[in-house]
Amino acid sequence: MSTYLTILGFNSAIPTINTSPTAQLLEMEERLFLIDCGEGTQVQLRKAKARFSKINHIFISHLHGDHCFGLPGLIASFRLLGRDTPLHVYGPKGIKKMLETIFQITETHRGFEVVYHELDKDYSEKIYEDNRVEVYTIPLDHRIYCNGYLFKEKQKDRHLNMKEIAKYSEIETCDYHNIKAGKDFVLSDGYVLKNEILTLEPAPSVSYAFCSDTRYLESVIPIIKNVTVLYHESTFLHDLKEMADYTGHTTALEAATIAQKAQVGKLILGHFSNRYGDLTVFTDQAREIFPNTFLPKALESVKI
Repeated sequence: MSTYLTILGFNSAIPTINTSPTAQLLEMEERLFLIDCGEGTQVQLRKAKARFSKINHIFISHLHGDHCFGLPGLIASFRLLGRDTPLHVYGPKGIKKMLETIFQITETHRGFEVVYHELDKDYSEKIYEDNRVEVYTIPLDHRIYCNGYLFKEKQKDRHLNMKEIAKYSEIETCDYHNIKAGKDFVLSDGYVLKNEILTLEPAPSVSYAFCSDTRYLESVIPIIKNVTVLYHESTFLHDLKEMADYTGHTTALEAATIAQKAQVGKLILGHFSNRYGDLTVFTDQAREIFPNTFLPKALESVKI
């Protein structure tokens, strides 16, 4: 099963005619995770032909409007679409008060439960886990409390070596699950068939790190070490580093430095200031440090 990232919006501050604020849809192990939810996200989700009913977990980095103002409308639309299953919302402490106040004042009634997971730690913690995926926070340094998120596939089952298995009539279909899980097989005469004979190496697990608004922060490096793909904000070019520091943001050169030091596989930049018309200047600068750097393309699904 492949993992795909669809970047719904990647500009900073306000929407423009051609770009939307931060929002991403990650499909990993048949789960759909929504990451941030700027204004207009549900329109972008429709353009991406996303399955609204499969979005059960939403991760909000921080409570600045360009990362969360689309959330009340999206939740209201879930109700109109007949949702009846719980929705899990992860975000900074205060996100429950913000949303519930809006719902109360606007008399927005829901037919489903919103389960809030409010975050306030200054260290990385595991906040989601099932049998296939784990999600960790990445503490960041912005003007207000902010987290990035690390999504990791768990180690996958080994592949059956059917050419070898066919040699042994005692191995039945019902045994395949245990063999794929790494167990040896014991024949009726007591002979042990080692698992490495009966199986092939599993497909490699992949990981994705989302680093939202933050100043240059080397403490993220051990958390995101060797991730398959890193998205890192790069609001300014490096000649405006002083402004980046003041506003709590990163430059393209700094984002590339993080990627290089963390030895990630691929870097995607984002959250560009609207002062820049030609965004290729960001990759031009970042590739001086980390050549495998790319610009996002709205609504394009990228295999991770």
